[in-house]
Amino acid sequence: MKRTKEIKKMTSTAMLAAVATVLMFFSFNVPLMPSFIKMDLSELPALIASFAFGPISGMTVCLVKNLINVFFTTTGGVGEISNFILGTTFVVPAGIIYQKIKTKKGAIIASFVGAASMAILSIFSNYYLVYPVYTAFMPMEAIIAAYKAINPNVETLWDALIWFNMPFTFIKGMISVVITMLIYKPIEPILKGKR
Repeated sequence: MKRTKEIKKMTSTAMLAAVATVLMFFSFNVPLMPSFIKMDLSELPALIASFAFGPISGMTVCLVKNLINVFFTTTGGVGEISNFILGTTFVVPAGIIYQKIKTKKGAIIASFVGAASMAILSIFSNYYLVYPVYTAFMPMEAIIAAYKAINPNVETLWDALIWFNMPFTFIKGMISVVITMLIYKPIEPILKGKR
């Protein structure tokens, strides 16, 4: 029985990773953001995996989707590294909290904490890791200029990350949260093999 449960968990995690991989291909530009920042909903299956099977399952979905997408990258792997760091920061805390408080209120709290953690970490991961590597493809002056074209008050990378990336990352997370809240309970029995 335990072995069957583990096989179902692995199968469902793999299926959610496949869905996340496909969703990551469907990234798109959003208004009021520089063109090199894309929106996608690939954290949605990772959040569902984290709720259904725990944070390791959610992290696995984040890892798999980025390992596959790195073969099709247009950012030299920088976007995938960022996506993995931030996605993991979103779904792991959410999964840990939800495993302790398995109620709708617990799911909302868990998701909010995960989205807020991802948004806050996005400032530091972008400043110290992602953008320094990304400057191999685009000079820092051009990066700042892309933000400045939208908001002339942007003077530094810190400004750009706080005014643009942090709110964008939080909203991106909350979109996945809202969809998860709508679909999780109906699909949970299917994922766990109870139907």
